[in-house]
Amino acid sequence: MPRELLLLRHGKSDWGVSSDDFHRPLKIQGKRNAQRVGSWLTQQSLVPDHVVSSPAERASATAAKACKAMAIGTRSIHLDERIYEAGLEELRGVLADSPRQAQRVLLVGHNPGLEKLLAFLLPERIAAAKDGKILPTATLARLVIPDDWRHLAPGCASLAGLTRPAALPRKFPYPAPDGPGRRRRPAYYYNQSAVIPFRLRKGKPEILVIYSSNRKHWIVPKGIMDPGLSARESAAKEAWEEAGVEGRVYDRSLGAYTCKKWGAGCRVEVFAMEVTHLVPERKWEESHRGREWVTPKQAVKRLKQKELKPMVMALAKKLRSK
Repeated sequence: MPRELLLLRHGKSDWGVSSDDFHRPLKIQGKRNAQRVGSWLTQQSLVPDHVVSSPAERASATAAKACKAMAIGTRSIHLDERIYEAGLEELRGVLADSPRQAQRVLLVGHNPGLEKLLAFLLPERIAAAKDGKILPTATLARLVIPDDWRHLAPGCASLAGLTRPAALPRKFPYPAPDGPGRRRRPAYYYNQSAVIPFRLRKGKPEILVIYSSNRKHWIVPKGIMDPGLSARESAAKEAWEEAGVEGRVYDRSLGAYTCKKWGAGCRVEVFAMEVTHLVPERKWEESHRGREWVTPKQAVKRLKQKELKPMVMALAKKLRSK
């Protein structure tokens, strides 16, 4: 039975950030396009059963955004170091190691490796885009291939489609779970979790605040609850990715609030996190944001989300009473 191979080049990366090549993050446009690709795959019933990605920041973030949009979660992503700076033979090796039962594999990587693989698998060369590239950033190639991942010969595949982000709708409507209306994101996007990271310094509590991705206001780590993770586990994951911190997330939440986003109300459950480790800048995925330890009163003044402010003060009061 023929199988399908989905080749996705990473989204547009941010060259304005001071970073080495491996840790260069996605631009906001790159994140949005990765989400749109994931949404499109969902709408077309093309969700993969095996996802493998380069561990480079711009590729792994692309895979994460796409997988979240497909509601399969980031735990389904297999990071393979061979994909970063891979040539044709390395990529063939990655595919050869795909599970035998996998019927549709999504490989997220880089040029020129992906274009070399595409040229190898297809019997005919495909036309390049206006910029001269066959696979511009966030472009998806869909191939029908033989039924054995270990034996991919030259010209063995056929091109089922080449989808560039410019051709995708800017918004994908999803059925609202609580009525006849439509929403801009899958239902699970509207359940989120957050952490208020803290530490005790000379017996006094300090709160870690970070800038939003566009650096317009101060926030705490917050994000969509990853499918397969609890609210508490997702909160810890967001703390690592957005703030570069690890620690103990309290079992009991501080509370919850609702905010309007994507045309509907998002429920956000908030947890306290005692920080035990600050990740070095080079390992922090979102190091371009910036982070700062402040007093609880300073945090209350800085944070944009007003519902967080009483939670910060309640947490500070509890910590002082210990």
